[in-house]
Amino acid sequence: MIDRLHSLPLTRQARELGMSRGSIYYLPRPVSSADLAVMRRIDELHMEFPFAGSRMLRDLLLQEGIKIGRLHVATLMKKMAIEAIYRRSNTSKPAPGHKIYPYLLRKLAIVRPNQVWATDISYIPMAKGFVYLVAIVDWFSRKVLAWRVSITMEAEFCVEALEEALARFGNPEIFNTDQGSQFTSQAFTGVLLREKIVISMDGRGAWRDNVIVERL
Repeated sequence: MIDRLHSLPLTRQARELGMSRGSIYYLPRPVSSADLAVMRRIDELHMEFPFAGSRMLRDLLLQEGIKIGRLHVATLMKKMAIEAIYRRSNTSKPAPGHKIYPYLLRKLAIVRPNQVWATDISYIPMAKGFVYLVAIVDWFSRKVLAWRVSITMEAEFCVEALEEALARFGNPEIFNTDQGSQFTSQAFTGVLLREKIVISMDGRGAWRDNVIVERL
């Protein structure tokens, strides 16, 4: 919206747009190499101790000689979109107005391919930052049917992976997700409803429900 080549001064443009003058001069800074190294180690520790919060991760890092404060660990965890996994309420929040479907897998015997598919989003560290990975997995065979990466958490890359999986492997009977806004969105559920696939969503605080994808 800001045109730096326009004859109108930048401060006037910012005022007309209702923007902070400071924001128009801000340039995003890349993640430092030191933080990237710590983020990779946090990611490894999180996989080994998924129940560890920022305090425990700080202590583990200190034991390895990495001097870091709890608030810095919490900031990096937020940037990585990871958090301690433990039973609590309301761990996945749909966007306002999105429909939530009941969880259908409890005590269900999953005995064949294409009976149940599941999906989830995970953080992947890269040389310069990180990306998000969505994977669609057949619950019975553990086969990864389709995947996509994205630098944002929008629903589009999840829909692309879903469409590819359906095109390549046909339709499952049940599709299970968490209550994240990507999977409760009309764009995602609309594809499942179009294909007459039964939708199942994890209950609040039930982090084990989609463990097949979490472990992947």
